[in-house]
Amino acid sequence: MTPLPLRLVIWDCDGVLVDSEGPSARVTAAECSALGWVMTPAEAMRLFMGVRLSDMPPLVEAQIGRPVPPGWVDHLRDRMIAALGHDLDPMPGAADALRATAALGLPYRVASNSSHEEMVVKFACTGLAPLVQGRIHSARDVARGKPAPDVFLAAAAAEGVPPGACMVVEDSLPGVAAAVAAGMPVLGLDAHGDGAALRAAGARPIRALAECPALFHAALRAAA
Repeated sequence: MTPLPLRLVIWDCDGVLVDSEGPSARVTAAECSALGWVMTPAEAMRLFMGVRLSDMPPLVEAQIGRPVPPGWVDHLRDRMIAALGHDLDPMPGAADALRATAALGLPYRVASNSSHEEMVVKFACTGLAPLVQGRIHSARDVARGKPAPDVFLAAAAAEGVPPGACMVVEDSLPGVAAAVAAGMPVLGLDAHGDGAALRAAGARPIRALAECPALFHAALRAAA
């Protein structure tokens, strides 16, 4: 439950609303392998899930022993945008969860480490664009990406809601850490695991987005 009456839901994008982790991991694995840090998509997902692209070069450089090429982050972003422009699905129940949140009278926003350019493509491809238009916040808009709390705090400020009256839905450890640092309770989506790592980081684990509306409703009833 939120420390204050629930007034805003903040959704992560990748792995919460949009099933983009797989395509992103395949592109990341290919680009890192081309530089000499050979990895599989599964390893790329484990290493970089929730990490902002601009924060990746020091991690790659530590492994390959030299700077990444000039413009590598922009190249990686362009490849991801191209890959995410087709064959991309929303997460199961994403549209229904957004509509159910609105039906409860709760405003909602999206706060992601992805760039606006990436999210425009992702939400257009998945058909979620009309549901999130005008509600999107990128870590590129603030000083620090997740696991810092900046993008969540920016979303709350844009709605005029104190952090303690927000609830976050996340799937990554950096995202959960950012929500906790922002003073926001967080639901941790783990569709394929037991949620233990997310729970240890401070989230309440859930297995599906379909669980969210009832939890939001319970928070509203508790406040009333």
